[in-house]
Amino acid sequence: MKFVIAPDKFKGSLSGAEFCNAVEEGIKNIFPKAIILKKPLADGGDGTLEVIKKYLKTELIKVQVSDPLFRPIQAHYIFSKTSKTAYIEMSEASGHKLLSTDELNCMNTSSFGTGELILDALKKGAKKILLGIGGSATNDGGMGMCQALGVEFLDSKKNPLKPIGRNLKNIQEVNTKQLNELVQMTEFWIACDVKNCLHGKKGAAYVFASQKGANEFELFLLDKGLKNLDSVLKRQFNIDVQNIQGSGAAGGLGAGAIAFLNATLVSGIDLIKELANFDQEIKNTDWIITGEGKLDGQTLAGKTIAGVIESARKKEIPVAALCGSVSLNEKEKRELGLDYCVAISKEGTSLDKAMLFARENLVNSTIVFCSGLINRTLD
Repeated sequence: MKFVIAPDKFKGSLSGAEFCNAVEEGIKNIFPKAIILKKPLADGGDGTLEVIKKYLKTELIKVQVSDPLFRPIQAHYIFSKTSKTAYIEMSEASGHKLLSTDELNCMNTSSFGTGELILDALKKGAKKILLGIGGSATNDGGMGMCQALGVEFLDSKKNPLKPIGRNLKNIQEVNTKQLNELVQMTEFWIACDVKNCLHGKKGAAYVFASQKGANEFELFLLDKGLKNLDSVLKRQFNIDVQNIQGSGAAGGLGAGAIAFLNATLVSGIDLIKELANFDQEIKNTDWIITGEGKLDGQTLAGKTIAGVIESARKKEIPVAALCGSVSLNEKEKRELGLDYCVAISKEGTSLDKAMLFARENLVNSTIVFCSGLINRTLD
């Protein structure tokens, strides 16, 4: 039998590569002669750089930038000298993972450090920048990123505003005269896994900002600020970002990237699948085994598993999902296109314990799955 193992990471416990190794161990326990192809994937969120490094020859670039609260940190991106392409992960500089629970409040956080990573790549000669924008701690509409590249956001008295979420509502004018000239000579691709608009009930603030520390009243203020940014962009640049899918990604950074970097928003998982030559590699496969830490409603919209299923359907390959937890009902699993789906931890297990025993549980769940394949064959 031929198995393709194509997971996302289990956030906080297993990388994509570690998932692949654990599932391989389980498969070999039942099918010792199985052909196994390991193809870890990602959708543009944190962990994407690790996956890209597996498929491309790149150089690791380390640089000091600002974290979401403007403190100096060491961050990195990867660069291909051959194609002059930089691969940058927003979460490296502006990520949720960089802040403690007490520090997390997207009224005060900024994407400035992400802009500093981009600026460094531009100075090193990048002609194409692929930016993954998952896992952000920000809701600043991309103000920080753009300011690091030379854009000024001004209040009613033409004073520059600090590029943080609470100042979105104060923007009255944008000055692009100092925008780095290299930006216009560079191709920008934004890898994201959401299609949310900039503001409104399905916008960046109301859908995501509560996960970034905003309370109910702050959600209202942030949404009002994003709506104001939209108005300024329409008035000054004749750009209607609200009606572009994904403009609300990463706290509205999608909108800033569209407006000031002339960026193209693309599906993160589709981009990674292309780099991995995924659709070609899965030919003549009996089963694809995928997984992620949490299988829920968000999986239905642009996540890694959804991308795996899309490719599998074209070649009529069954898909098994082994996940840390599963909150979809049976109907939703079928609608997603899964042929087998299981949570690898027992119901009621604490998160800490589930993460601690993730590898062991994954191996055992793979053994159970493969044993079931034998039983079906014998039937």
